[in-house]
Amino acid sequence: MTIRTRFAPSPTGYMHIGNLRTALYAYLVAKKDPAGVFILRIEDTDQGRLIQGATDIIYDTLKECGLKHDEGPDVGGEYGPYIQSERMKLGLYKEYAMKLVDSGHAHICFCKEEDIEAQKEVAEAKGESFIYRDPCKKLSKEEIQKRIAAGEEYVIRQTIDPNGKTSFDDEVYGTISVDNETLDEMILLKSDGYPTYNFANVIDDHLMGITDVVRGNEYLSSTPKYNLIYQAFGWNIPRYIHCPPVMKDETHKLSKRNGDASFNDLVLKGYLPEAILNYIALLGWSPSEEREIYSLPELIEAFDVKRINTSGAIFDIEKLHWMNGVYLRQMDMDRYLELITPFVKTSVHKDYDLHKIAHILKERVSLLNDIPEMLDFLDELPPYTIDLFTNKKMKTSPELAKKSLIEAKKYLETVSDWQSETLHDGLLNLAKELEIKNGQLLFPLRVALSGKSFTPGGAIELADIFGKEESLRRLDIALDKLNEA
Repeated sequence: MTIRTRFAPSPTGYMHIGNLRTALYAYLVAKKDPAGVFILRIEDTDQGRLIQGATDIIYDTLKECGLKHDEGPDVGGEYGPYIQSERMKLGLYKEYAMKLVDSGHAHICFCKEEDIEAQKEVAEAKGESFIYRDPCKKLSKEEIQKRIAAGEEYVIRQTIDPNGKTSFDDEVYGTISVDNETLDEMILLKSDGYPTYNFANVIDDHLMGITDVVRGNEYLSSTPKYNLIYQAFGWNIPRYIHCPPVMKDETHKLSKRNGDASFNDLVLKGYLPEAILNYIALLGWSPSEEREIYSLPELIEAFDVKRINTSGAIFDIEKLHWMNGVYLRQMDMDRYLELITPFVKTSVHKDYDLHKIAHILKERVSLLNDIPEMLDFLDELPPYTIDLFTNKKMKTSPELAKKSLIEAKKYLETVSDWQSETLHDGLLNLAKELEIKNGQLLFPLRVALSGKSFTPGGAIELADIFGKEESLRRLDIALDKLNEA
């Protein structure tokens, strides 16, 4: 059987990390099968929560991450429409809801939701569990027709026999059994004609031939009720893969409702889509080998649902920061230059060699948004004091810095072939002649050129970027400061 999975988000805002991980796992499960099909379905039945433009965000996010769907609203397919509101116009959900009513697996309910919620609150206040059993099941067909004819609003609610158990197998959590008497009779079709998520996803999964359902473990408790619908129709039940939550900390889930970072937020901060995708793959899944960096094709090869964990995984921004740096360092120089240029030009407006700037950044940058601040000294020398010339590790002081910079200036004034190789050999020879350590010459020179003790490049690299005239000008400023002191 060809594997068919689906990612079925609601267009209610930016793509949060847990949602994107669900999309990734569903994609990986499908693509383990060479003929596997990954489907995008937009679930927009909750009309009150829809946000304009959110569907485009879903398309853009999947595209940025390389999670190409084989069927969906924007690419078509033989199982469309792939937007639930458009499927509703075909009368699909009401048709199947009425079939359940006719078979006794659902019923028409006139009870108001606010009254049921009030009953639930009373029960919870007493410390009692609340399982709703609908009294409308006892109404005769004549009474139901009479109340409908009178214009009373109604919903279609699932009918559950309280006797017995319902069991299902999950690839992550194993076999789960629940007593039917603990299952609420959920609403299938709302009074406005729209299906609930709980009903629509079962109907659509069956009609679209979904073989493997990948979703968060918050749906474990609802799955027995879904299975009762499958059984009522005599349909095959899909393979279930319920994933643990992505956690903010030990006790709180990562949630866009709480303002936690979405995929878009992370990209705007300078994280690479491929690094984000790699990182979230490891949130709740453990590869069989000791490695952490995976391309998408490598993830397809390595992914195994049996290695998904049952416990939640904490989102560690520092780990993502590290991984992003690995991706930047491994990137080919042409793409890296193209990527960083907008960030460089945010703070660097003078005509410096971008290739040289890219070279000093590549091994030192983990986040693209850090670049402007790291290079803010290139256009203008920032104000600084001679305290910067004191460094215990380098064993430098203002007095030593003055002597080193005087000699460095003398040497640099003689250089005609101004390039990094020449500067490297000449300055290291100078340190040897002065009988000082390399750092005792190069650290003061770095401070003099940048006005900082930490820079993305060393003294030689900075001098190469600045050129002879600007390097000597900044050296003069440093010597003036040291002489005044």
